[in-house]
Amino acid sequence: MSHSTAGTEPTQPPPEDDHAFFGQPRGLMTLSGLEVWERFSFLGMQAILVLFFADTVANGGMDMDPGTAASVSAAYGTLVYLVSVAGGWLADRILGSYRAVLYGGILIASGHYSMAVPTDAMTWVGLCLISAGTGLLKPNVASMVGKLYRTDDERRDAGFALYYMGINIGAFAGPLITGWLGEHVSWHWGFSAAAVGMTLGLIQYVAGRRHLAGRKHAAEFALAPDAMRRAVRLIVGGAVVVAVVATALALAGWLTMDRFVDVLTVISVIAPIVYFVVMFRSPRVTAEERGRLRPYIVLFLGSVVFNFILFQAYSTMMLLASTNARTEILGFTFPASWYASALGAFEVALAPVVAAVWARMGPRQPHASNKIAFGVILGGLSFLLMVLPTSGHADDTYRMAAWWIVGSYLLLGLGDILLETSGMSATTKLAPKAFASQTMALWFLSLALANGIQAQIVKLYGEVSNPAYFGVNGAIAVAAGVAMIAAAPWLKRTMHPVH
Repeated sequence: MSHSTAGTEPTQPPPEDDHAFFGQPRGLMTLSGLEVWERFSFLGMQAILVLFFADTVANGGMDMDPGTAASVSAAYGTLVYLVSVAGGWLADRILGSYRAVLYGGILIASGHYSMAVPTDAMTWVGLCLISAGTGLLKPNVASMVGKLYRTDDERRDAGFALYYMGINIGAFAGPLITGWLGEHVSWHWGFSAAAVGMTLGLIQYVAGRRHLAGRKHAAEFALAPDAMRRAVRLIVGGAVVVAVVATALALAGWLTMDRFVDVLTVISVIAPIVYFVVMFRSPRVTAEERGRLRPYIVLFLGSVVFNFILFQAYSTMMLLASTNARTEILGFTFPASWYASALGAFEVALAPVVAAVWARMGPRQPHASNKIAFGVILGGLSFLLMVLPTSGHADDTYRMAAWWIVGSYLLLGLGDILLETSGMSATTKLAPKAFASQTMALWFLSLALANGIQAQIVKLYGEVSNPAYFGVNGAIAVAAGVAMIAAAPWLKRTMHPVH
């Protein structure tokens, strides 16, 4: 592939970049660095968001009951990943991946700065900006990682594992900073730290742009000029109309928070169904590509089940930690939100191990579908583990040892590495060419659906016993993982040559 053409800016990194970062393309370092800071800001904020919602007004919170706080937090996650569909389409048809990621990062930083202002109105404005920005950034930065490799490059899974390690460095560091500031100074100081983190991520992304593959000023499948102008007008006009209607309904008392959560859940169910139908029926998708989309549905559902468990690390598990877990280890007292950093720490530590194992095994490594199934099972076991310390208590005043939650996060972290790296890698391999960025957005729609389901189920938290809540949800996840393993022969056959 040519790296430059006469009179144009190079759109591919220099040849010497190909093995410059631990045997991986140097562009992986730039994209991983961006994700370090994006996850620092996003998960740093998410670790304290549910606690902020549930805290009293006197302490600077919003005084929601625990179930509502967890539900609203999940609804925010639903909105973030629903918008990723629009982000993938904008990258493919209008902006191009590089600019979509850049503009998304700017919106995210602006959202965090808005949340630093201690008013309820600016909190909601900030969450909307972060949702829009993450929808632009997340599907497209992962797609840009995929462009660094050929489809048959055996370094691909190892590269995604290293990329995911970068993500989790941010996931580890974010809650440490935002959690300490949020619980010791004020919640809005925690949100300010998230804003600074995203700003640093944008600076290093722009500085390292020459190492990125496929960076173009135009979109890869750009609309014709007239169609593009019409699309921009429709997008802007539609956004204004939605904002005006939503505001009017809220002022009239019809659009309550509970109804808004319910609407997002319904959309999270309908959106992936519609998207799969559109791709299956598109004349730009070949018969071979269509055949590989069928097993992808199974991978999609596996992601939904696992992420339903994973996202509760930042909702019900945070609430459990704040009320029923000890916040001291070896005499050191820490904020409850620091438990979220344990998840990131395990993923930082385990990601290079997983990458090394896959690299050493080469073609002998497990099939992508089995890696995802193992991840789903580990996610279920992380919840089943919580049945033990929450059982046998006369009331809710008990305090479990910190190691129970840490152990749960260890299982969840390993499952996350297995599922997300294999899932994102498989998505870039199975994606129809004409829907490259949008198919990655479809993977993130599985996260939207997981959050949409979570937004309803977490309402039961505090209404049923903790052993029943964690036990039933964990058992369902384990059963789903076992079913995926049983379907492995069909998945291997229909996903060929993807392994």
